[in-house]
Amino acid sequence: MTGEYNGKVAVAGAGLMGTGIAHAFANAGYTTVLTDINGEALERAQTGIARILDDGVRLGKLAAEAAETAKARLTVTTKIAEAATDASLLVETVSENLAVKLAVIAEAEPLLAPDAIIGTNTSALSVTEIARSAADPARVVGMHFFNPVHKMKLVELVLGLRTSEATLARAREYSDAIGKTSIVVNEAPGLTTSRMSAMLGNEAMYMVMEGIATAEDIDTAHRLGFNHPLGPLELGDVTGWDTRLSVLRYLHSTLGEKFRPCPLIIKMVAAGRFGRKSGAGVYEYDADGKKIPNSGLKASAL
Repeated sequence: MTGEYNGKVAVAGAGLMGTGIAHAFANAGYTTVLTDINGEALERAQTGIARILDDGVRLGKLAAEAAETAKARLTVTTKIAEAATDASLLVETVSENLAVKLAVIAEAEPLLAPDAIIGTNTSALSVTEIARSAADPARVVGMHFFNPVHKMKLVELVLGLRTSEATLARAREYSDAIGKTSIVVNEAPGLTTSRMSAMLGNEAMYMVMEGIATAEDIDTAHRLGFNHPLGPLELGDVTGWDTRLSVLRYLHSTLGEKFRPCPLIIKMVAAGRFGRKSGAGVYEYDADGKKIPNSGLKASAL
């Protein structure tokens, strides 16, 4: 499957994920339309996509002509109807709010190409619930991308109760076409990655709280022992411990005691130490968002 022969792709939501997803499809040869009600967000997204393409040229990974062609394939609009009309694929990546997602799909679906599929980039909400707004729930599948999309190779394809085999096959073809590796997940709390990441980060925080090792040494162990690019505490700072706590509470309520949030995470969030975005989490960060060496949190500090 190549974009040249398979119509246009509509991406709803011009945040970080929507920007990355739109770039991926435009760069792979698809006519791509990015839509958002926020015009400023669309401008930022276009600038961000141009920067990713220009960086590819600068690093020798992309020909200058190919970068300019990819830019030309991408258009933006504040009107979802304009984006959805005759699109063969809709990827919605609007806010993690069920009502908003339902409204986007309900408005867009009647305008899509007859054989189009609908991908939802949700990482937490039920694909089955999201699909209920579609006249044909069989055409809805989870397509969970990872940030930054242009660097991360994985896409989780999540099956809702009514997702058809044909829809799954099409979603896998799209994933292949943009250079991603896809895995198939039956809908479940936390999917695979969020569930594993939450447990790993939670256990790492318990080890800090119990004084088993310093934050720096725990992260070093994972980077060098398991070849992870980031340790679980560093990753939690990037994700945001407020977000991680919300995920853990949800998993605890649905999957039981093994996901009970570490008390140190609760205390840290209460203290406003959310991570890099707040300037302090497990580690502290300078004005440019760079980690300050030897700033790892000690349990006694809170």
